[in-house]
Amino acid sequence: MSCSRETWETSVAVIGGGVAGMSAACALAEAGFPVRLLERRGYLGGRASSYLHPGVNEVIDNCQHVLFGCCTNLIGFYRRIGALERIHWSSGMTMIEPGTGRRTLLGPSKLGPLELPAPLHALPKMLAAKAFTRADKKAIARAFAALLRPMPPDTREDLASWLTRHNQTPGAIERFWRLVLASALNADLDAIAVPYAAKVVRELFMNSAEAGRMGMSTVPLSQLYEGAAEFLKHRGSEVVFNASVESAEWDEGNSQWAIATRNGTVTADFLVPALPFEAMGKLAAQMPPAEGVAELAAQIERHEHWPICSAHLWFDREITDLEHAILLDRDLHWMYNKGRLQPWRERRGSYLELLVSASRSFAALTREAAIEKAVSELQEFFPEAAGAKLEKAAVVKEVRATFGVPPGIDAARPGAVSPWPQCFLAGDWTATGWPSTMESAARSGHLAAEAVCRAIGAEQKFLESDLKPRGLMRWVR
Repeated sequence: MSCSRETWETSVAVIGGGVAGMSAACALAEAGFPVRLLERRGYLGGRASSYLHPGVNEVIDNCQHVLFGCCTNLIGFYRRIGALERIHWSSGMTMIEPGTGRRTLLGPSKLGPLELPAPLHALPKMLAAKAFTRADKKAIARAFAALLRPMPPDTREDLASWLTRHNQTPGAIERFWRLVLASALNADLDAIAVPYAAKVVRELFMNSAEAGRMGMSTVPLSQLYEGAAEFLKHRGSEVVFNASVESAEWDEGNSQWAIATRNGTVTADFLVPALPFEAMGKLAAQMPPAEGVAELAAQIERHEHWPICSAHLWFDREITDLEHAILLDRDLHWMYNKGRLQPWRERRGSYLELLVSASRSFAALTREAAIEKAVSELQEFFPEAAGAKLEKAAVVKEVRATFGVPPGIDAARPGAVSPWPQCFLAGDWTATGWPSTMESAARSGHLAAEAVCRAIGAEQKFLESDLKPRGLMRWVR
């Protein structure tokens, strides 16, 4: 990222205090624009936030969010607001089988003191993985080799069909592709476009060991973003909380936007709606008629939500010393040991978060049934849980967690330029080249900020460069 600090009289209003809105607002404020970030709630974070759960009297995240080393724009945003020091990094993934508790560790390997060159850095542990049969490993290797070849961006093939065509074994599908890819993209295999699956595999497993590192916040998510409000304040900008936006009108005479909120009207020269796709659809209906609005509405209509559910469990004793784990062959997919990942919490007993991705059936369960299933399955992986007392529990269902990435979805992802004058779009669902992730949200914010700068004749670069492939992957295109 490069930008020179100047002071601009041009004001900007950013709607939405999620990652997209915060990254756009902070980039523009750093470049010298006076920015007002309008957030309808009393805290920042959007779908990646935390709150005090009244049922358990604990501050919990609405869902465990992770970043990877390849998430260059999210890392850049965290660095800008001073949050990067609150990220804990891990290089390995532990898979656990139910019943036996047998463990498989995936991640980079070394040959003595030397790191193996990418993409060979993950090969030794994959070859030694107990969770996969020899046939599974051959199938996964065959698919990885196919993903090294260029992928037509306009292919209409879904991942399930592609895996069948590449002779993937049931074990490879269930324990790798369905678990890892469905978790990363939060959708069923037949609802995932192959280019997005290829991107995830390349970034997390092939391009470099650094790209596949996993980062987790050591503080609640809303606390992680406190630095964004301070960053804006120190640069003459501000966050306006509890400012639910009702409409936006364009004042042609003054070349300004008038944004009506519940607390009054905010005026600005430029407008950046940084909203989820369904919220953008509602706002668009309350904005002026313009050429291209119908096309944008049609694009928004093509998007679909996928849920992420989590069970938060507090036990009276230590259940495991693992920080996180992949849980095989059950509805639960991931375990995060929040008591260890967030050391500021009291360490008496255990606080675990169990995650279920892309599961509408789990989202339909009652609270009691969801907790019962979570505890029952947890005991299959960690016998210590059977003798522990469950002190309290909470279930969080983020039914609009991500947007789907089926074949053809790129045609429904608009760029930053909107149908309206001096208005630029942000949001993870816009055209960023990334699936529904916090990285996509951060990228969209930086792209929108660059578009604002271009509109006044200022060339500023906020978009962080991709992490370059290393080792042998440097010659793969």
